[in-house]
Amino acid sequence: MKSPSDDERDYRALILEDRRPWGKYRSFPHETAGAIKIITVDPGGTLSLQYHKRRAEYWIALDEGLEITVGERTWRPAPNEEIYIPRGASHRLRSVGSLPARIMEIWLGDSDEADIVRLDDAYGRSSR
Repeated sequence: MKSPSDDERDYRALILEDRRPWGKYRSFPHETAGAIKIITVDPGGTLSLQYHKRRAEYWIALDEGLEITVGERTWRPAPNEEIYIPRGASHRLRSVGSLPARIMEIWLGDSDEADIVRLDDAYGRSSR
């Protein structure tokens, strides 16, 4: 059985980067993605502290003003920072700036919206 770090390494190895005269682009594997989303969090908004049983996630911070928690680590990612969240790892996303902030989320694995186990939620939603 592969470890979460093996899964992360394998996924990152499939990301292609190509330099062009105007800069570069990065192409992320999407063939097996369960979803690709851009999540916008309003100032002061926070997603539940949660984990997933059937998927890992790969996030790309698009804006300043985000705070991310994965496991015991909490930090403010720089725009374009890429974050791998292993299946089963607790995680949370918050907007700590004065403007809405966005993150791109790629689901890695067979999953759906019901694959959320909420550990803590500011809006009173119960875990599924």
